[in-house]
Amino acid sequence: MSGLNTYEVNDESIVKQIQKDTANAAQELVEAAKLHSGHIVVIGCSTSETLGEQVGSHSVPEVGKAILAGLESVFTPLGIYIAAQCCEHLNRAIIVERAAVPNAEIVNVVPQPKAGGSFATACYAAFQCPVALEHIKADAGLDIGGTLIGMHLKEVAVPVRLKQNRIGKALVIAARTRPKFIGGERAHYDESLKDGFPA
Repeated sequence: MSGLNTYEVNDESIVKQIQKDTANAAQELVEAAKLHSGHIVVIGCSTSETLGEQVGSHSVPEVGKAILAGLESVFTPLGIYIAAQCCEHLNRAIIVERAAVPNAEIVNVVPQPKAGGSFATACYAAFQCPVALEHIKADAGLDIGGTLIGMHLKEVAVPVRLKQNRIGKALVIAARTRPKFIGGERAHYDESLKDGFPA
């Protein structure tokens, strides 16, 4: 980690492209995961990686805001909640709207660019009633820059291959979830659940 400095992007077109890339990835995920109102999508995000820097080394608040804007342009009209995964310095805690998790046990922390990450910080500032949680089980997820979101996905996670597989210079890995198949050779299954949770 390189101190507590944050950085800026001198070329506004880079920030706009990151916002556009993010919206494209979010739209693909909505379609692939059949997301709808009330669903929660966990987002792990390294603004450093989006600019081609090592994770945790180059925190850029304006990029965090641009990624949030891209996500909100797709998710908000559909009633889909964003769960922002903080960085390892906050043990990958989650920032989410209270309305998404009304009965969850909240914890007390306010993310900052170098202790939580620029994206989680942007979410905390923008959400109507942000709360922090130690754990969540999201319906789908986007990992922007190798931030390891698996601990916050419902079982069973299923990889989603996106055409928009980069945001800026960061690799994007997406996932949806589906209900577990339980039982054995005598069990019968609802075949429609193979593709995700019911609408």
